[in-house]
Amino acid sequence: MTEQIHEAVRERYAQSAIQVLSTGTACCTDEPGIGAELYSALERAELPDAAVLASLGCGNPTAVADLRPGERVLDLGSGGGIDVLLSATRVGPSGRAFGLDMTDEMLALAQRNVAAAGATNIEFLKGQIEAIPLPAESIDVVISNCVVNLAADKPAVFREIARVLRPGGRIGISDIVADDSLTAEQRAERGSYVGCIAGALSFSEYTAGLRGAGLADVSVVPTHSVADGMHSAIIRATKPAGAPSLIDLASREGSVPASACCGGGGCC
Repeated sequence: MTEQIHEAVRERYAQSAIQVLSTGTACCTDEPGIGAELYSALERAELPDAAVLASLGCGNPTAVADLRPGERVLDLGSGGGIDVLLSATRVGPSGRAFGLDMTDEMLALAQRNVAAAGATNIEFLKGQIEAIPLPAESIDVVISNCVVNLAADKPAVFREIARVLRPGGRIGISDIVADDSLTAEQRAERGSYVGCIAGALSFSEYTAGLRGAGLADVSVVPTHSVADGMHSAIIRATKPAGAPSLIDLASREGSVPASACCGGGGCC
């Protein structure tokens, strides 16, 4: 089932990238409250047209992440690069913006957009958000725009976020969240998995998941409705400054597993 979900998501977003690359037109979003209109005109004016056309997010995480010069920011499911480009501007030349995506076509589009923008403090990575290919405690801020709901293994995503964040680091995520009263079946009735609806967690599930991964100061605040009982929401949380790292914990036990360094692989 996990691989089926990955493949369905990959195919949908590959189609979007291909259409933007080949025709210069937007593709594939028929869900309300999703797309480039969630960014201000000034933000859209900063970006290559193709980055704006490829936007399939449900919010604007860079508007709530409070990015600062010099920070290292990671965008999970970076797509055509709209949030990575905006983040790179905000963290400045002394900072760095990383984008992680599993779709070759989206990565190709993102690289083209970076070249068009002339940005030099950006790096794109290929991989899944359940296994982030970055070292532990290497990121100050994790952002994401309507992508965590697409993950087949959300607890793994939350653990990976906590792993790559430095102590004191934070998240600023836009995502689709369901009312606690809705069952998984009712969420599926309201929209498809790849349309960002069926895979959504409820408010209490999202909060519990982030806290279970060791994150604190968790808040899940709805911004607008996307379907009956389904909302776009801003999710914030922090990694406690005094939290022991995975490497510290492993060292106390006499071993440092590869997962404490790089998700899904060996040490970077």
